[in-house]
Amino acid sequence: MYHPDLIRHPDSCPALVLNADYTPLSYYPLSLWPWQTAVKAVFLERVDIVANYVREVHSPTRTMHIPSVIALRQYVRPSEYPAFTRFNLFLRDRFVCQYCGDPRELTFDHVVPRAQGGRTTWENVATACAPCNLRKGGRTPAEAHMNLNRRPIRPTSWQLQDHGRAFPPNFLHDSWRDYLYWDIELEA
Repeated sequence: MYHPDLIRHPDSCPALVLNADYTPLSYYPLSLWPWQTAVKAVFLERVDIVANYVREVHSPTRTMHIPSVIALRQYVRPSEYPAFTRFNLFLRDRFVCQYCGDPRELTFDHVVPRAQGGRTTWENVATACAPCNLRKGGRTPAEAHMNLNRRPIRPTSWQLQDHGRAFPPNFLHDSWRDYLYWDIELEA
């Protein structure tokens, strides 16, 4: 019987990692482990297998389905605030320029330029397209006669998770869907 997972190369079979409460460790980036790490964690009894791919791996003495969803046995307390990364900054600003709203050629801009003492913090950096960033240059938005659509803030992990629902990862295995976006309204 044909199943798409049977022809899938093991390297394209990552495991979704859930916390002990069965929520993903992180949404952005999605908490995924390579199949080798997942299998090792199973044998070290650090995780429980929740769901499997149809694809199997073999050793000289064992055959095992590759785990597609695993849950940690010990709860890991999530961080209230996400790391300050380019991806998280773009996610906070919903992947659009905060000056003109264009989603192309994104970069980031220091609202108060570094040359004027501005720091690289959540509260002083905004997503900007390359043309707006070039136009603003080393000036403040007021000096450049440019308005920010939203004032930069330090987001919580929950705010980024909420924004991220509009930007799902390119690949979501069917077995993962029950564990992602738990608080969305169910279809009748």
